[in-house]
Amino acid sequence: MTYIVTGAAGFIGANLVQALNAKGIKDVIAVDELQPADKYRNLADLDIVDYLDKSEFVEAFARGKFGKVTAIFHEGACSDTMETDGKYMMANNFRYSMDLLDICTAQKVPFLYASSAATYGGSDTFKEERQFEKPLNVYGYSKFLFDQVVRKRFAEKATTAQVVGFRYFNVYGPRESHKGRMASVAFHHYHQFLEDNTVKLFGEYDGYAQGEQKRDFVFVEDVAKVNLFFQEHPEKSGIFNLGSGRAQPFNDVAKSVINSLRKINGESQLSLAELADERLIEYISFPEALKGKYQSFTQADLTNLRAAGYQADFHTVEQGVEKYMKWLSENSDFLAQPL
Repeated sequence: MTYIVTGAAGFIGANLVQALNAKGIKDVIAVDELQPADKYRNLADLDIVDYLDKSEFVEAFARGKFGKVTAIFHEGACSDTMETDGKYMMANNFRYSMDLLDICTAQKVPFLYASSAATYGGSDTFKEERQFEKPLNVYGYSKFLFDQVVRKRFAEKATTAQVVGFRYFNVYGPRESHKGRMASVAFHHYHQFLEDNTVKLFGEYDGYAQGEQKRDFVFVEDVAKVNLFFQEHPEKSGIFNLGSGRAQPFNDVAKSVINSLRKINGESQLSLAELADERLIEYISFPEALKGKYQSFTQADLTNLRAAGYQADFHTVEQGVEKYMKWLSENSDFLAQPL
């Protein structure tokens, strides 16, 4: 059985390869673009049978080079939400995905792909329905538009195999160091604390107290589990939110990062007030440049995901961050440092 993972050297892609390996699946074809080249480190401890650059993959896939493919996990994309080159974004995130969907339809290959909570943008309701989708940038639009095409094909009964889109919320965890400024809050807090012995958070804004703006933070281990659940149930198709279903404040992330590192060092756990009093957490004024462009609250509505049969619990911030800090501390020479 052959599995294909695009964006395999990236954050979620590499975690999917790892999850497949953990199930004893090593017949994995990795597709990516090694820019920067150091992304190879995300695959160095994993088992794959072949690697192709994204520029050569589509043509090879279309002519059937890989034989019978069990499933394709399409994680490859430009994930930089600050990218302003619309032509580049649409070529990478929309047209490339369209080409793969067409091939999967022709070859009857299950197609599981990365959408994004950025499709909701300016909305305050995070449910997989058209009226709540208001992308605020071209990244969000690229994901939104592809979801619209998929919906149209569902409506026209034009799919020949499973098609599943996952709207990822704020994913964090191992193998994200190559993402630089787009890496998770937990990753940046880890490095801030190691370098400055403090973590900086935004102060009061948008009706929220300092550090109390909330996001749906989802541990990458859970993201991989949901992907594999659907792959194991090829009769299930649709577009689903993939978050924890739980909004937690940035204060929780910072507190969990610091206390997890203190625990590793044999130090006592501190309350949020104590962390602030000791200036281990500092609050800064909310940047003028972000006002009106910042989501102060996100929380995935998991109604449809649960209805589809996925019932497993998701890590809380405290649980996931503790695992992540342990991993970063144990892999500091391998993957922890920003590229």
